[in-house]
Formats: sequence, structure tokens, C-alpha cells
Amino acid sequence: MSEEITNKVANSALEVFDLEDYYPKGIRTQIDISQWLLDGLLLKEKEFRAALRQFDWSQYQDHFIAVNCATDAIVPAWAIVLVTVYLTPFAKKVALGTIKDLDTLLYQEILTNLDYSIYKDKPLILKGCSKKPVPESAYILAIQHLQPFAKSIMYGEACSAVPLFKKK
Repeated sequence: MSEEITNKVANSALEVFDLEDYYPKGIRTQIDISQWLLDGLLLKEKEFRAALRQFDWSQYQDHFIAVNCATDAIVPAWAIVLVTVYLTPFAKKVALGTIKDLDTLLYQEILTNLDYSIYKDKPLILKGCSKKPVPESAYILAIQHLQPFAKSIMYGEACSAVPLFKKK
């Protein structure tokens, strides 16, 4: 006699919260403002403004943009703000820093606006493996939003989950 194999995970009440499901689709681009500085270090206002005016910003249509200065230049705050002025008509979002900083900001916005009440009193798995670059900060933010609602939260995959939280 052969026993039927049942998928206990599929039949369980476990809910999977996968941050990859919330990964915003779109091109991420890093812009280094040192390209418009004299020798990458010195901002000469007149030349800087002229270079920005002549630049083709439309190439960043619908991109997520991270703006930084990769050199040790001391750049006034208004310089990056001015670059943002030029990017705003084209970009989906502009953030200061690296692509990782940008993804952190995007996840903050998305996770802050989700309805977590659907997870009330349910056992959850915060899926740990991802094919997309989900920042660690997104996991930290997600657990803070999920914890008030969930019955329990584990991290990882159903076959090898690490317990994180259990409501008392």
C-alpha cells in the first residue's frame, strides 16, 4: 500500500509575506554630479548651471534616480537640489544617495501604505530569499508593521523557517 503524499505547508494556515512582491518595477539609475564639476571637485556655479541646462534629462524618463557625488568634493546643498529640479519632470522618483538608498526609500513608501490588518491573528513567514535586491531595511520595516497583527512570524522559507515572534 502506498500512502498519499500531502503538502503540509500548502494545507497550513501559514501566510507568506514576500517583499519581492512589492519591488517597484522600473530602471534604477545612479547619477554622479561630479561629472559637472571642474576636475570632479570644484563647483563653479555659472559653468555648473550651464552644463545642467544643456544636459539631455529626457534620457531618464520613468527612471528611479539616485543622485550623489562620488568624489570628495564639498558640494553645496543647492547643487543636488538643482539637479533634482531638472530630473523631476522625467523621473519617477529622485533620492539622495546610492541605488541601495533609493530602494530603501521606495520600500519605506510602499510598506508604510499597506493594509496589514489582513494578517490579523495569522501565522506568517517573512520570505527571506529574493531574486530582486530587497534591502535589509525593508525586512526591518516589514516586521514592525506585521508584528502588531500577526499571531506568529517566521523568517525564511516554509521548509526551514526561523522563528522570530509569537504573540503571547
